[in-house]
Amino acid sequence: MKTLIIAGTHSKVGKTTIALALMATLRQRGLTVQPFKVGPDFIDPGHHTAVCGRISRNLDNWMLSDETVRVIFHRACAGADVAVIEGVMGLFDGKSPEDSRGSTADIARLLLAPVILVVDASSVAASIASVVRGFSEFDSRVHVAGVICNRVAGPRHYQYLESAIRGHTRALPLGWLPRRADWQIPERHLGLTTIQDHPGSTELCSSLADAFCQTVDLDGLLALSAKGKGAGKGDIYLFAESQVQQSPNQSKQGKKMNALFSRRIAVGRDAAFCFYYQDNLDLLAQAGGEIVPFSPLIDSQLPDRTDVLYLGGGYPELHARQLSENDEMRHSIRHFHQQGGTIYAECGGLMYACRELMDVSGNAFSMLDLLPARTVMQSRLAQLGYVIWRGNRPTSLGPVGTEARGHHFHYSRLESLGPVTYSAELEHGDDRYPDGLISGNLLAGYAHLHFASNPAIPAFLINQSGPAK
Repeated sequence: MKTLIIAGTHSKVGKTTIALALMATLRQRGLTVQPFKVGPDFIDPGHHTAVCGRISRNLDNWMLSDETVRVIFHRACAGADVAVIEGVMGLFDGKSPEDSRGSTADIARLLLAPVILVVDASSVAASIASVVRGFSEFDSRVHVAGVICNRVAGPRHYQYLESAIRGHTRALPLGWLPRRADWQIPERHLGLTTIQDHPGSTELCSSLADAFCQTVDLDGLLALSAKGKGAGKGDIYLFAESQVQQSPNQSKQGKKMNALFSRRIAVGRDAAFCFYYQDNLDLLAQAGGEIVPFSPLIDSQLPDRTDVLYLGGGYPELHARQLSENDEMRHSIRHFHQQGGTIYAECGGLMYACRELMDVSGNAFSMLDLLPARTVMQSRLAQLGYVIWRGNRPTSLGPVGTEARGHHFHYSRLESLGPVTYSAELEHGDDRYPDGLISGNLLAGYAHLHFASNPAIPAFLINQSGPAK
């Protein structure tokens, strides 16, 4: 599999711009491109998916084992001509200075894939060589094969940069892009604007592709691409059969009976709820679930015959008024909960499950009122980082002692308005936080969990007792 990793010297260097431009240019050449994102990001993969027409997936070897990352990579690449992986932060930034897991460099080492380093050249000339050389020689196991200079003043400026890189490093200078304000995807408190709220992203990428092929050596990039490391034989499913607990109906009757016996999982998917790992949905389907998307913003009721409701993260705070005014949907979900329906809610889903949501201006909006609590938006970050989720009560994810890995990233805080019950603890470095609020068959928390970190979770979740029919 031909693979290229687009890495940066640091955050905001232009990785997403370069990655999207490369993906769009390869598509224009008629190639099938499989996109990926290093780390737990949900927003960049949405833009990748829109450009490539194939679902972008996350590669993270802190949340997941090395072997699982390889399986996800090779399975997703089936039928593609080239894989393009957008890195996270700076090339060597991982869990901590002592733990490189989760870094772009670790994924490059794991897949034996070449790295294309993106450097912000807006205020530099010959000194760029020292930066490139430092990154190239920092870890001999990481192959920094080429360099793309971003935010270059023009052709003459690039001549200085190219000469310095060629003369003092082993990396191949591959071209440049100028600084263009109209190429920037707007940012907000959780990162770039999502594809749901930035419909002009496709046109932007078309413009990027037109410029990219004028100043970047695409043939040189493709020549540097290399075959990744094999994932092992037999991985025609997301994970080996021994890793995934299937429902009894699946194991006895086989796939042809799936439609008859599957459990319907309603997944909230719209501008307010759009943060999902595709591999979570795939694992739920593999365990016997039928994924049925719906919109809490627009639809008036849950899909017919819903057995499990999955509310992921996103931006409910930006759509709080519309969520609050959709009384029919709120009534439908409350009725589902009252009838014993299983609800799993993460971060934005937790905010929706509470009694109310208060925005940064102090305006309060009624939410589902499944929990006697409210979430309050703040201008400063509340939590960010990798977490280990440990259940200390039986929940819809598993028995006492169930563990899963994930991350949390949010600006809101939770305020109790009455007695609340927690079912789990989050480990974030040396800190411990309560998480996993439960009420009936509702489980809600701030952590975004990757189900592949504990493949027993999907089958356990979808085989909970459903609502009264």
